[in-house]
Amino acid sequence: MAESLLERAWAWLHETFPERQVYVRSDGRVQFFTFSPILQATFAGLCLIFLGWVAFATVNVIFKDRIIAAKDHRFQQTVQNYEIRVADLQGSYDEVNTALVTAEDRFKSAADELTAKQNVIQEVLDRKRQVDATLNRQNNVRQGPEGAGEGGAPNDALEAAPPPSRIQNSAGSSDVTVNPQPVKPQPRSAKPTRASMLDFGSTVGRLAGALFGHRQTAELSPEIIARHPVLRQLAAQTERLRRLSAGETMLMARTQGQVEEGVGNIRAVLKRTGINPEQFAQRVQTGEGGVGGPEIPLSAVSIDGIVDTAFQQAYLKSSAVLTEMTQLLNGMKHVPLTTPVSGPSFERTSGFGARVDPFTGRYAFHPGLDFAGPTGAIVHSTAPGVVVWADVKGSYGKMVEINHGYGIHTRYAHLSSILVQVGARVGEGAPVGKLGSTGRSTGPHVHYEIWYDDVVRNPRNFIEAGRYVLQ
Repeated sequence: MAESLLERAWAWLHETFPERQVYVRSDGRVQFFTFSPILQATFAGLCLIFLGWVAFATVNVIFKDRIIAAKDHRFQQTVQNYEIRVADLQGSYDEVNTALVTAEDRFKSAADELTAKQNVIQEVLDRKRQVDATLNRQNNVRQGPEGAGEGGAPNDALEAAPPPSRIQNSAGSSDVTVNPQPVKPQPRSAKPTRASMLDFGSTVGRLAGALFGHRQTAELSPEIIARHPVLRQLAAQTERLRRLSAGETMLMARTQGQVEEGVGNIRAVLKRTGINPEQFAQRVQTGEGGVGGPEIPLSAVSIDGIVDTAFQQAYLKSSAVLTEMTQLLNGMKHVPLTTPVSGPSFERTSGFGARVDPFTGRYAFHPGLDFAGPTGAIVHSTAPGVVVWADVKGSYGKMVEINHGYGIHTRYAHLSSILVQVGARVGEGAPVGKLGSTGRSTGPHVHYEIWYDDVVRNPRNFIEAGRYVLQ
């Protein structure tokens, strides 16, 4: 459309002002000057401007008095209208100005609190995604030996697993740092009397807390809001932000419930194995060293830029449960939840508990599970740990024992050969030996035991719990 208009204007210009040439003959010589359409149009425009200015000046000279009188009349009328308008506005200026400042403060406070809540929720969701990714990686590693047959998972990838005596936080560092205020010296049983503060390091959060977090705003009467459209719009937007903020609180509460459900599932898996979840969680939290510090109740903690106590409590509990979940997941890495051998060529030939002894024919207790298979088949570690025995041990024959940390040991007996040495760190699925029939054995199989707190446990419970995790 624009190109068409330009073409039409260009054609009109050439039609109205065609190119002209002026010839000048002097002393037998002929010279000519060319006037382009643009030059002619420029001259014509200048002439029109000059003529307009001459006409305007002429009119001003002739009708000067009338023009001045009309201008004075309009000026006086304008001044009168302005004074009336100022008089009308003067009475309500202070009221409207105060109402507007109050409404702006309320809007900014609601907007900044919503922003701070969204930052907090994003931080919690990021940590939850990291925890979920850790759980998925553990599941993929546990599925490795079954999918790989006798070869199992690659040894170099599993050797990189963390040692059983150390807990690593896979959730990473949090964006929220705790800055407790100074408190008076107190005995161990005392409670802190001053609130600690959480600083998000966010510019928006800090500005919200400094400018609007503690400002007392007056309530606006509905009559004032109804009289002014700007205040009505601002009040409507503020109410919309408050509804969104309430939705963020509900979202944080649901997130807290989901995280607590995840922790409950992990504890249920531990309970299936026969391990006391509370005792195991305590060991995972303390690790090899001690823990401590002052006890500060969550009710004494606040978040900059957020005054919603329900949201604060939901966030703080979610953060604590996420930390617990991360610690439990790191501890679960060292719980044996798979079988040392897998595939169609292996068969479980004897269970855990009382049975008829194959050598004496009398009733006896069998402290593990037997998996029969071809001689020389690879036997895999069922969890990462450190080898504490790799030699012949009485009726076990050639046996490998692995310490997985947190009081958990596994034994792999009747091996034809041993592939690891004492002190070696192995990952889940790493080869530890080859299936055989050494020691007190009637045929090629691997005898598999699990010990927890120096008490032998039923491996079947651990394997079924692992199936529950991987389903």
